Amino acid sequence: MDDTKPSVTASNNSESNAGDNDATEARLTDLCKNGLSVDENTYKEIIKLFRETKHLLLANISAIGNGMPEEAERFWFAFVLYLVRRLSEKNGENLQQGSNDNEFNLCHILRVMKLNIVDFFKELPQFLVKSGPILSNIYGADWENRLEAKELQANFVHLSILSKSYKRIYREFFLPSDANGDKQSAAASTSGYVSDYHRFGWLLFLALRIHAFSRFKDLVTCTNGLVSILAILIIHVPVRFRNFNIHDSSRFVKKSSKGVDLIASLCCIYDTSEDDLRKIMEKTNTLIADILKKKPCEASECKNENLENIDTDGLIYFENLMDDSSLSSSLNILEKDYDNATRNKGELDERVFINEDDSLLGSGSLSGGAVNITGAKRNFDSLASPVKTITSPLSPHCSSASHPNGIAGGATSKMVVTPVSTAMTTAKWLRTVICPLPSKPSAELERFLKSCDKDVTTDVIRRAHIILEAIFPSSGLGERCVTGSLQGANLMDNIWAEQRRLEALKLYYRVLEAMCTAEAQVLHAKNLTSLLTNERFHRCMLACSAELVLATHKTVTMLFPAVLERTGITAFDLSKVIESFIRHEESLPRELRRHLNSLEERLLESMVWEKGSSMYNSLTVARPVLSAEINRLGLLADPMPSLDAIATHINFSSGGLSPVHSLHKHETSPGQNGDIRSPKRPCTDYRSVLVERNNFTSPVKDRLLGLNNLKSKPLPPPLQSAFASPTRPNPGGGGETCAETGINIFFCKINKLAAVRINAMVERLQLSQQIRESVYCLFQQILNQRTSLFFNRHIDQIILCCFYGVAKISQLNLTFREIIYNYRKQPQCKPQVFRSVFVDWASARQSGRSEQDHVDIITFYNKIFVPAVKPLLVELGPAGTAMKTNRVSEVNHNNDGPCPGSPKVSVFPALPDMSPKKVSATHNVYVSPLRTSKMDALISHSSKSYYACVGESTHAYQSPSKDLTDINHRLNSNRRVRGTLNFDDVDVDVGLVSDSMVANSLYLQNGSAAASTCAVLKPEQPDP
Repeated sequence: MDDTKPSVTASNNSESNAGDNDATEARLTDLCKNGLSVDENTYKEIIKLFRETKHLLLANISAIGNGMPEEAERFWFAFVLYLVRRLSEKNGENLQQGSNDNEFNLCHILRVMKLNIVDFFKELPQFLVKSGPILSNIYGADWENRLEAKELQANFVHLSILSKSYKRIYREFFLPSDANGDKQSAAASTSGYVSDYHRFGWLLFLALRIHAFSRFKDLVTCTNGLVSILAILIIHVPVRFRNFNIHDSSRFVKKSSKGVDLIASLCCIYDTSEDDLRKIMEKTNTLIADILKKKPCEASECKNENLENIDTDGLIYFENLMDDSSLSSSLNILEKDYDNATRNKGELDERVFINEDDSLLGSGSLSGGAVNITGAKRNFDSLASPVKTITSPLSPHCSSASHPNGIAGGATSKMVVTPVSTAMTTAKWLRTVICPLPSKPSAELERFLKSCDKDVTTDVIRRAHIILEAIFPSSGLGERCVTGSLQGANLMDNIWAEQRRLEALKLYYRVLEAMCTAEAQVLHAKNLTSLLTNERFHRCMLACSAELVLATHKTVTMLFPAVLERTGITAFDLSKVIESFIRHEESLPRELRRHLNSLEERLLESMVWEKGSSMYNSLTVARPVLSAEINRLGLLADPMPSLDAIATHINFSSGGLSPVHSLHKHETSPGQNGDIRSPKRPCTDYRSVLVERNNFTSPVKDRLLGLNNLKSKPLPPPLQSAFASPTRPNPGGGGETCAETGINIFFCKINKLAAVRINAMVERLQLSQQIRESVYCLFQQILNQRTSLFFNRHIDQIILCCFYGVAKISQLNLTFREIIYNYRKQPQCKPQVFRSVFVDWASARQSGRSEQDHVDIITFYNKIFVPAVKPLLVELGPAGTAMKTNRVSEVNHNNDGPCPGSPKVSVFPALPDMSPKKVSATHNVYVSPLRTSKMDALISHSSKSYYACVGESTHAYQSPSKDLTDINHRLNSNRRVRGTLNFDDVDVDVGLVSDSMVANSLYLQNGSAAASTCAVLKPEQPDP
């Protein structure tokens, strides 16, 4: 049953090994001295870290990069150099002293190592996981926070997006060359040439990010910054380089008697807030005056051809800003300013994005564009569907045809949905739906708060302000110091934080009121004391509200799980409110619903199984037999910090709110729901009815809530029992404790998520339904009978092992290599899932080994998985199946059994119709709902051969049923069919997309689905 682990490239001869190590170290020394010119102290630190980790390099050569020793070595050198650069004490001293001797950043490292940024971030997680204990010993337990690798990766993804958007909007408004003449301009547009005006705009944008935006470089704010740069360029770049006509009414839709209202028109085009844009324009103008020493003038007092037919009220003009005589010096000043501001940070040189052809940027996307190294893969790139088109922010204007909403339109102005357009659309919802709401509880919500056993209005208000202040601090609490010369940077941070706090606060009150209203309607009572006095519940609601605000703005420096850490809750806590939150905020945009669903999936697949999860506290009560293992591994969650402790930590000032002494009592008293020490106490609370609203349902909308017990007992109360003491009795739970109810429902969600992923792998591997059921049964049995296998692991690791185990016991010709190859194509795949699996050798009873470690999945399968589940695997084999068949036959002989011809009842759960749904095992064909408004774009002459739309006949005067028959015939036919539905013609250049791209992208952005259905037809892209 064991599989053979691939051999690692390393010599068994000790002398040869030592020689190789000496040679490797010599190469690293040469790179440090000659390639990067590092100083002696830094060199010693680099060598020290390399020596501490080189045994990990030798043990993992085959898993790094392409598996070749030379490339693995280059990656390892890059990792070591980067970590020393970011974590060394000397680096911290430089930030204070402003030292600039022999400094190098990530771009320097990668150029010397001949690597690119994309590949670097793909491989970095594996290094961090394996060398984590070593890094903690050298640099302290907070090394990961100081390294900020996740933030740097997110920053790279954002800048890639923003640079592409900037290039598009620049070429929309200006000629791509400084040269006069159409021929020269055309030549420049097809080459990699970047004009000085183009470069000036990007450098000014980088200066704006450094000096004005500071810590919070979120995507929405940066997009507003790009639009402000565009406005500066429009009124300063010489008219001869314009690619637009100021009289174009379809582009500049806002006009007055004085001319075009430039700012308002740009806001219409790019979905930005006019108030925010004007504030950022002020910052940009201040930058130009302070850094470039240009004198600002009121545009209304200036006479210049650039300002003709433009309403100049409120605009600032800088004389000679873009003149040939000063442009070169301005570029040099901006370059020098960027160098001075970023010299000691060791981060990316963001100027490389001005040249898309720079080899340093690499090709492809970061694990599909993932911005979180350790989290579930939810990519930016995949937001762009091959069939979704909109007139989007930061998309080119290519036609003068008017659009119904006043924005420039035309056939070619419909662009692929981009992360920028998605973020701006979602931000518009926040701005127009949530921001107008009051920043205090509404009259209706206040009635609920006052109807409790004690008026909790003040408690709720004070808690909300403390928690949101902790999530969005006004000062630089715990953050790096801001490098920059402008005094307004900290002020900008404080304004940003205050705006985000208000947005999250208003959203929290809105959803809380909706939940209370739904609860009261069914209970026929307004006294909701049990819910509204629960500390953990309120923190989860506030965390969920804040996370949606952060997700809307795509904030780089506050990536999930930042909200968990700052509110004192765990992933298991948050997973209890996500579904209810979605259900009770009907206006939530699709993108934010998708974010919460993917977040719940990420919580379930790994985060709830991590050390410190409150799930383990419930599991010790629900499954006492697991207590010893949980305690031995130290998995239990620490007590939730009190509200007063959080307030003290952030130096919270009540600002007129009287201190609520009962808050601490709510967290410790046996008489309140919100206690964090979970004392035993009787239950006297109302039965919550939000279970019927799927608070505990799975991310794929499962309805498994104890359906077999519906007739015998009432449904368990989710919010009440979910946040109560694990040991307290659950009302309506048939004698179960709240922990048992919660764990049972949690396991149902895990099973459903596993079923979805198992089903996807079965379809990809083209396995039988019997194999599918066997894999699922094995997974269920492991979850229930070998639960400890999930501790500190990812559920996909168990799923992959289940596939191989079932394949071996079923004598199926399926290798682990083939399983991994196909798993790589799954949208949730992360390489560290199969490259780095947690093992505790003490529990595995390995002779001579007692430490914890991370190994590849084949080693885990052989050493841990097989010994633990061998009895379960045997039951799935022919002998086990025969025994079960005999037992079933005896039962059927004595009882009324099914008729001989009855079909076998599948143990695999019925999955909902997912969108998009793959409808062919052999063709890359998906079906997804289609809005009527999208129909014209999809069935246009240029794309008609790519899509099949049910409702639009494939032949004239043909019924929909015949259309479906025709589609099925073409899918199932082996012969080539020339016509609209051409699935296999390699001569048709339709572009290549992978299954994971489609699986993550074919979702409706807004509006309801029409009755039509679109089958997306694309050839499968082979794995590189």
